Amino acid sequence: MGKKKSRTSQTSTGTVGRSNQYASKAKRREYNQSVERANNQLAAFYRGRNVVLTVENPNKNETNKRYIRVNARDVWSGGGKEKKR
Repeated sequence: MGKKKSRTSQTSTGTVGRSNQYASKAKRREYNQSVERANNQLAAFYRGRNVVLTVENPNKNETNKRYIRVNARDVWSGGGKEKKR
């Protein structure tokens, strides 16, 4: 059996230690549109990592998918090491 409730009327709001959600989202949006992110992706591509890029969907009939994720090997030529299979 589980423990009985120790509190009768006071309940926690559960917000201890949370950072500002709006600030976190704003920082993430800023980074995703920055040149620094593109540089990090390019550096990872040259190191042979599996980089995935977000590009506009070339198929305009798929209106529910404005952007799609594609492998950087298909978009960028050269550079990335081919993985042995």
